[in-house]
Amino acid sequence: MLRARKLHGPVTTAVRAHIAGTVWKVEVGYDEEVEEGQTVAVLESMKMEMPVEAPVAGRVIAIHVAPGRFVEEGEPLIELG
Repeated sequence: MLRARKLHGPVTTAVRAHIAGTVWKVEVGYDEEVEEGQTVAVLESMKMEMPVEAPVAGRVIAIHVAPGRFVEEGEPLIELG
């Protein structure tokens, strides 16, 4: 028999950088509702702009970066809750 896991606290999703690069633009603000697939930030790498999209719909509960900051691949940029 499978048992359901009880969640303790809110479930959040980190929107992560898919490449290493510089944050060119943050397109959302704190407490803003976003849709799945919506561009939430733009990274610049090798003179190319790469949009970062929300993997799920949710509300922005934290923004960890600002324009001009260099980020590594996999680094969390924004948290959705």
